[in-house]
Amino acid sequence: MDPVVILSRQEQEYLLCAIESGVRVAGPHQFFLWTQGQVQALLPHRVLVCLQFGHGGALARLECLHGTVLAPATHQALTDPHDGLALRLARHGMRGGRLPAVMDAHAAPDGLGDDLQRAGFDHVLVHGTGPTSAGGSVFLLFGLATRPTARHAYFLELLLPHLHLALGRLPAARTSLDGAPARALSARETEIIGWLREGKSNDEMGRLLGISALTVKNHLQRIYRTLGVNNRAHALARCMDLQLLAA
Repeated sequence: MDPVVILSRQEQEYLLCAIESGVRVAGPHQFFLWTQGQVQALLPHRVLVCLQFGHGGALARLECLHGTVLAPATHQALTDPHDGLALRLARHGMRGGRLPAVMDAHAAPDGLGDDLQRAGFDHVLVHGTGPTSAGGSVFLLFGLATRPTARHAYFLELLLPHLHLALGRLPAARTSLDGAPARALSARETEIIGWLREGKSNDEMGRLLGISALTVKNHLQRIYRTLGVNNRAHALARCMDLQLLAA
């Protein structure tokens, strides 16, 4: 019998806030803010990978969300659309037939544990919808502060319908699953990415480039849409992963 989980008053408030906020998610930026805000408050983690599957189990969408820069090698290991760790863990979890699941690096089968450790994680929390008429989805939380327990799994189970629906409301991804951006970055956008790597603010970049901070912000928003990311850290990690930044 599964253990009974009783939520504290604070946990109930966090859960209600996450559910209410999730209903309003309609775009990638809102999805990022929600998962790294209200969802993060209930389930603190380093990386959230969201996988959406079409009919027949083909991968239709992959989102990797994190609030800090992720090493390019780690990002690639997690998100490779053909044989990435997240995809293999998701499929293993779905084959097991019992989700949510906690997988430990020292006990995961089929070499998954070794790959998990190489990516810098000791465990992962996995939950998914299973096949549905509109396609299924799986969510993987890496780098929780402590080993996930039945309590964490229960939180993710409560959030699963809202994560699934929010992911399904996002517009079609503008980047292909092989990682190629929707278009090449312009010379000005590449210049802005370079200053972004140097840690410059919008105001500082505007002064260096002779444009307004608002124009810099507009350039950044176009860069984010092109790369399929949501913030500065994710944009830099994506550019490094795609080798768009000079050494």
